[in-house]
Amino acid sequence: MTASLPRILLVEDDPVSRAFLGAAAHALPAVVDAADSMAAAMALAAAGRYDLWLIDANLPDGHGAELLSRLRAREARTPAVAHTAAHDAEVATGLLEAGFQRVFVKPLPAKSVQKGLREVLGLEAEPQPAGEIPGMTPGSDALPLWDDETAARALNGNREHIATLRMLFIAELPGVTERVRNAFHNEDIRGLHDELHRLRASCGFVGAMRLRQAVQTLGEDDRSQAGLQAFTTAAQALVDAAPGDSGD
Repeated sequence: MTASLPRILLVEDDPVSRAFLGAAAHALPAVVDAADSMAAAMALAAAGRYDLWLIDANLPDGHGAELLSRLRAREARTPAVAHTAAHDAEVATGLLEAGFQRVFVKPLPAKSVQKGLREVLGLEAEPQPAGEIPGMTPGSDALPLWDDETAARALNGNREHIATLRMLFIAELPGVTERVRNAFHNEDIRGLHDELHRLRASCGFVGAMRLRQAVQTLGEDDRSQAGLQAFTTAAQALVDAAPGDSGD
């Protein structure tokens, strides 16, 4: 039954982003295989052919452009889409020049993911509009822990998916927080920005807007003790709260 469905190789090391993108792609419908590294992606690609590669720009063992080059050595015609949390136009330009047909900037709504994938795959377009990319409320001094409206836009209003992704997000958050703090104290600026880069996208997918603001603030001033404390406080507040709590 699934033989006629397009097969997509999704490469993403962040569990929350991987779950979100995987669910969005699966609902096309499509068969989706997920990998969390270049090595895992190459192993899956060696085992079978894919109709589309959906690749994160930054992976634990290399760059998305490097992975694309290796995959192209196996299959020259497979279309490829990159996804990144970087909002810098130069990053997107570099990925397009590396051979990606399209670049998704995370976070973005599931409908936007599906629309882009359908266009690259040459599938019939859905009649619904793509919707807006969720973002923070500029200048807000009292953002909620959870912004249900933002999460609903990202996940097409699917409350079950929202709850599932938030549970996964909370389970991963203590480890992420520890890595951010260690990178800060060890003055590992690159490692710090890599962690914040991934976390910003995850926050947008699940509507963790207060934490997302703290992530952005710390990223803009990566030596600020006050920024680190605000980040730690926002992260701990989410861990302490019930996953479905949308209050302050």
